[in-house]
Amino acid sequence: MREILVTGGSGQVGRELARFAWPEGWRAHVLTRADLDLSDPAAIAAKVAERPWAAVVNAAAYTAVDKAEGDAAAAWRVNALAPAAFADACRAADVPLVQVSTDYVFDGSKSGAWEVDDPVGPLGVYGASKLGGELAVRTAHPRHAIIRTAWVVSAHGSNFVKTMLRVGAERPQLRVVADQHGSPTSAPDLAAALARVAIRMADDPAAPAGLFHFANAGPTTWHGFAGAIFEAAAARGGPSPALEAITTANYPTPARRPANSLLSTARIEAEYGIRPRPWREALDDILDELIGPTK
Repeated sequence: MREILVTGGSGQVGRELARFAWPEGWRAHVLTRADLDLSDPAAIAAKVAERPWAAVVNAAAYTAVDKAEGDAAAAWRVNALAPAAFADACRAADVPLVQVSTDYVFDGSKSGAWEVDDPVGPLGVYGASKLGGELAVRTAHPRHAIIRTAWVVSAHGSNFVKTMLRVGAERPQLRVVADQHGSPTSAPDLAAALARVAIRMADDPAAPAGLFHFANAGPTTWHGFAGAIFEAAAARGGPSPALEAITTANYPTPARRPANSLLSTARIEAEYGIRPRPWREALDDILDELIGPTK
């Protein structure tokens, strides 16, 4: 049995990596923060050295984007220093490292989809700390894959789909931002992509390394995404409130969000043959789990 060490077991992606149907002969050893102190480099090094892992997938992150603006030290410990410690330990053990990153490394000013080699320019602490983690991994360990993603949703944890369903059941009308663009990402789909990359890197020392993007296919806005959620939810007997489109300026937050989070998946398609499905298909699967099938 070949084992892959996975962090972030309490998060959306970590939970899906635990639920993923790993191929025969493979198993994920999924850790939560209770299992491993990500602020302790020595503990990280000891965990990586504990057994001959086939690969490490670091899906743990400090994701409280707004809170990070006043809690920079904590965000940097988890998002930058922990990946640095994993990269050091994985290099020493000659174990490939798959690191999850974010669209927030970009400033959102581009009109089209962001390519992996486009200039970065984070707008706040969260994005800067995640970029710090990227740089640490890139400079410390050649056998790495950094996979940026955006707008992650699932049937578990806290995310936009679950928030919309909850508030949509409580209120007859909702105001949703319509000038931020991106592609929703199913956590189960992302987990499958991470698993595929990790397995190939474990099997093939010459497997493609570097930066990749993964998000489900198709552009939308938060307002458009909310409309799709409620349309599909109503078909399942769920809530269907009226929606009002507003601008980012109408909904101020401590952290600035990228106006454009669209990610080009061209490289992960070309190098790993991973072709993300449309986000509406992925949304249907999530709603089937949360509400039930279409009535």
